[in-house]
This record gives sequence, structure tokens and C-alpha cells, in this order.
Amino acid sequence: MSLVEVNSWDIVKKQYRYKLKSYLGVFSSLIIIQVLAIFFSLNGTGMSGGSSGTFSYKVNYYSGDLILVFMMLWGFITAIIITTKAYRYDDTSFVTNRLTSHFSNILFLISASLFAGLTVFLSSHLFRLITNIMNVDSIMVNEHTPLQIAKGIIGAGLYIFLFTSIGYLVGMLIQKNKLFSFFLPIVLVGAMYLDGMNNDVLIFHSISLYFLSETLLSLLIIKIMSVSLLFYGFAIILSARMEVRA
Repeated sequence: MSLVEVNSWDIVKKQYRYKLKSYLGVFSSLIIIQVLAIFFSLNGTGMSGGSSGTFSYKVNYYSGDLILVFMMLWGFITAIIITTKAYRYDDTSFVTNRLTSHFSNILFLISASLFAGLTVFLSSHLFRLITNIMNVDSIMVNEHTPLQIAKGIIGAGLYIFLFTSIGYLVGMLIQKNKLFSFFLPIVLVGAMYLDGMNNDVLIFHSISLYFLSETLLSLLIIKIMSVSLLFYGFAIILSARMEVRA
């Protein structure tokens, strides 16, 4: 019998540090996707104009919202990838169990989400700089206080983390049964179709409004963290019945 007691939290920390160092490809893909998001955002999000006699004007609207959307998709896909066999086998180098593996994954995804939220803010400013260079005419932008910047970074990180929880649950469903990889997209497309056909009950609109309409950061944290932890909880329960080498 070993005289050294194995502490689960110590194992989680070791796995977490290992994943921060090993999953560099996750952060490389983040940079590539953000570059693509900036490129697509250069087309603008809207345009308006008018004329009066010999005078005419045109206004182009630019927003960094598309960068956040791309990062949410990045978080969703990253979480699915982490649930695959190749990444699960990485944990076999530690004295571990499924629970410590899940906790280290969640900690890693929290860190990745916060880092992505910070890069969304930085990329948005880079995007503004590019649009200023491309347009010789003056551009009006919204200035933010340091507190608003901090709230923006945290808010972006929260939305990305929410999508990582959805991706983690989807990934576990697919690992449980490969048929889910075909079934889930059909359900998603079907729900979007019903939303388009039924103007009375808009599923995705109601869900997005539940989060996007929140103006208090504290309540937004409670909403997103409670829903995210619920998704992660379902994923952990699903994995409990999976074989070790599934």
C-alpha cells in the first residue's frame, strides 16, 4: 500500500497544466479563425444613405460582432474535439478517473474562453484600425471606459464558455453513439425550419433573447454559468456509463 495519499485536486491541477501546454493547436486555430472573422467583417454589417438635391451621402456600418460569433463557433468545435478518443487517451498518463479528467477539461475550457474573450476585444480594435486605414473619410466609433472594457471581455468570455458547454455535451453524445453525429444536425436544421415557419413561437430567438437581453453582468454570469454547468453535468453523467476505451 502506498504511503502517499492521492489527492484528486492535485491530479486535476496537473492535468490542467499539462493541457495548457499540450493543446497549443487550439490557440493556433483561434488566431486563424479570428483573422478570417476580421476579413469577413470588412464587408460591413449594414449600409444606409440618402440624397437631397446635389448632395448625397452613404454610411457604412462596421461591427466586431462577427468576430465574437466566430469565437463562439470555435469554442463549440474545440469542446467537441476534446471529447474525442485521442484527447481522452492523453489522461492515461496520470493516475486519474473520469471525474478528474472532466474537471481538468472544464478548467481548460474556462481558461481558453477567457483568453478568447480578451482576443475578441483586441481583434475588434485591430478591426477598427484597419477600417480607419481603408476609409479615408472620418469614422465615428464608440469609446469605452476601462470598466466597460472589462465587462466586455468577461461577457465575451462567458458567451464563448456557454458554447463550449454545448459542444462538450454534443461531443459526449457523439462518443456515446455515433448516430448522434447525424441525428443532431437534423434536429438543429429542423428547429431552425420550424422557427422560420412559425412566427408565434421562435425557439432560437427566445433562447438568444434570454441571454442577450441581460444588461447586468452579475445576472449574466449567473445565467450562463448555471446553464453551462447543467450541460457539463449532463455530459459527465453520460460518460459515466461509457467504457474506459470507448
